[in-house]
Amino acid sequence: MINRPDLKIKIGKIELKNPVMPASGTFGYGLEYEDEINLSKLGAIVIKGISLKPSKGNPSPRVVETPSGLLNAVGLENIGIENFLQKKLPKLIKYKTPIITNIYGKSEEDYIELARIIDKEKDIAGIEVNISCPNVKKGGLTFGTSPESCFNLISKIRVVTGKTLIVKLTPNITDIRPIAKSAEDAGADAISLINTITGMAIDIKTRKPMLANITGGLSGPAIRPIGVRMVYEASSVVKIPVIGIGGITSFENALEYIIAGATAVQIGTGNLINPKTCEIIINKVSNYLKKNQILSISDLKRSIVYNA
Repeated sequence: MINRPDLKIKIGKIELKNPVMPASGTFGYGLEYEDEINLSKLGAIVIKGISLKPSKGNPSPRVVETPSGLLNAVGLENIGIENFLQKKLPKLIKYKTPIITNIYGKSEEDYIELARIIDKEKDIAGIEVNISCPNVKKGGLTFGTSPESCFNLISKIRVVTGKTLIVKLTPNITDIRPIAKSAEDAGADAISLINTITGMAIDIKTRKPMLANITGGLSGPAIRPIGVRMVYEASSVVKIPVIGIGGITSFENALEYIIAGATAVQIGTGNLINPKTCEIIINKVSNYLKKNQILSISDLKRSIVYNA
């Protein structure tokens, strides 16, 4: 009988005690959850998207519940990198859990400067690059919709930082595989996917969009089959770890991603449903491995059994 299955994994240079972490944007700066969950038990803490300067995000209303999901247009509201380093980071390090900062910008220069600043911070283990943002110098074309744009951006970020570099991919493309491969070729240590899917909701009484921004990002259980499919496709063309995201609210959901090819998972909307979701999933994944006599979580990775 296996008493203690091995949940440890490695993402780049980061050693995680287990493969479960919150997704950027749904866990604030981590501290918002410290009274609800033991942050020391998480595989890593992924901070909400940080920009060079503070951002107020989009006007309200900016969150709408949809069938089996959530549509949001928060607009990456955040306190800016300097405020985060001065006011939030010192309080987070006491938990001795790897800290990964998610970054975004409107130009290559924004991303590069953010990575350069973070590279100097010994208490930050890794950087997750959100490439779902519009490049204002290229007419608003999203960095993550073109393999060439992705490669150019990530290769330049790679030059200025030696920290573990994770690239968060957008699902709003025809084929995830060329983007995943371009991120790997540019020097990424891992990729995470999927980000939210662009959606829209309308109030039929007023005939007005329900979000002030008109469109927003759809997350939650409704998008999980798409996330699992894209993780499966991406993991078939890259050798670096893939982190699965999208609609994970239970340990069964998490294991589905791992069996499809993910090394780790991030919990997003699940944290808003139940703040203890990450911790519950960690415990239940361990119990599943014990019950099924599986020595290591890594043994489940891309272990799909195909029909004959």
